[in-house]
Amino acid sequence: MIKIETVLSILREDDNLLNEAGGLSKLSFRHISYDSRQATSDTLFFVKGAAFKKEFLEKAVATGLQVYVSQIDYQVGIPVILVKDVKQAMSLIAMEFYDHPERKLKLLAFTGTKGKTTAAYFAYHILKQSHKPAMLSTMNTTLDGQTFFKSNLTTPESLDLFKMMAEAVGNGMTHLIMEVSSQAYLVKRVYGLTFDVGVFLNISPDHIGPIEHPNFEDYFYHKRLLMDNSQAVIVNAGMDNFEVVAEQVAQKDHDFYGPHTENEILSSHAFSFEVSGKIAGHYDIQLIGYFNQENATAAGLACLRLGASHTDIQAGIAQTSVPGRMEVLTQKNGAKVFVDYAHNGDSLEKLLSVVSEHQTGKNILVLGSTGNKAESRRADFGRVIQNRPDLQVILTADDPNREDPQHIAEEIASYVDRQLTIIVDREQAIRKALSLTTAPSDAVIIAGKGADAYQIVHDEKVAYPGDRQVASLYL
Repeated sequence: MIKIETVLSILREDDNLLNEAGGLSKLSFRHISYDSRQATSDTLFFVKGAAFKKEFLEKAVATGLQVYVSQIDYQVGIPVILVKDVKQAMSLIAMEFYDHPERKLKLLAFTGTKGKTTAAYFAYHILKQSHKPAMLSTMNTTLDGQTFFKSNLTTPESLDLFKMMAEAVGNGMTHLIMEVSSQAYLVKRVYGLTFDVGVFLNISPDHIGPIEHPNFEDYFYHKRLLMDNSQAVIVNAGMDNFEVVAEQVAQKDHDFYGPHTENEILSSHAFSFEVSGKIAGHYDIQLIGYFNQENATAAGLACLRLGASHTDIQAGIAQTSVPGRMEVLTQKNGAKVFVDYAHNGDSLEKLLSVVSEHQTGKNILVLGSTGNKAESRRADFGRVIQNRPDLQVILTADDPNREDPQHIAEEIASYVDRQLTIIVDREQAIRKALSLTTAPSDAVIIAGKGADAYQIVHDEKVAYPGDRQVASLYL
């Protein structure tokens, strides 16, 4: 429960209150929500989102809603608490409403253009050796270490986030591992939250478009906000623009990892590597690729600060596998099939580089790009394909949403000066790719959806078996 006096005090302290909304002194709230369908007489309701309609609020008033928090006075006959920024208000009020669960957990956050989920999984497996970690991940979320479910957002809305934190505390969890997207800072889902350790894995242009970041500078700025809001930070010294981040964190407690640092990968093999520095030693790993060894190193350094031992780190890294990340199947003819979430140009390039090291025959790529978001990826995919003239490519659908997947595929193809195959039906595209292999040295690379068992079409999640499941039908 939260009293109106407390709500107003929080907003005043944050310099976010535009009116005092008289006549509310005796109100208290047993619920907080941004979904008008859940609003009741004892709900503090937050109006958010460009698509919000006055009629939603009117229906909530009809069911007993007494007050709402908004940047706009909708004049629906009940008091409004006007604020400058409703997202800021939501985050701070949610913290208080759920009795500050963030103070009862050790908080670890990962940001980066790619690798957040993999690094989070490494951290989860490391910490669970001796602690009780919860995890909020793009792939799987667990609040009790027993049950797992898929999140709708990389970083949940603040009201959901603190509710989930409180549930984790109630379940006896000691740590929380999170993926923190640039969008989380852009729309203030983690406003006012301080992490015990924040990790910056890498940066490359992504999420740039009309409904996301206007340019790379804005994207990079919002990524770097995690560094300002963490007590200690871990940073990849090999990342692009490292100098900017290094200067930013110079006065913070920090560890750098990567080439020419104390924490350097000394030797790298397909399923093992050795590291120097704070977590020096030999590590077995299931996920192939140097970038996965970097993710494991970052997770190890972060978990060391949060109470993990060297033994915990070695065991956790060895046990980690990630659904839809570098999953490998074998066809009857011996050819390999790689299923991976690589969904932007940089991650695709790294995936193809790793596969080509191990599979020296024909490499066949199945790829699409999302509709109505991150349009810049299409040119990036084209660039990667153009630079690999021997790569066979089948373009297909990948969450086309309200766009025509044929047109998305044609746009990718327009950046390439050779003929590419387009098969919009993703299952048929995968089936065709597998039919083209002839030898154990060949590979099919299915990129983009990972373990997602749906396609987003016209704003709806339409059931889809999943890339691994489809591929397994045609091995």
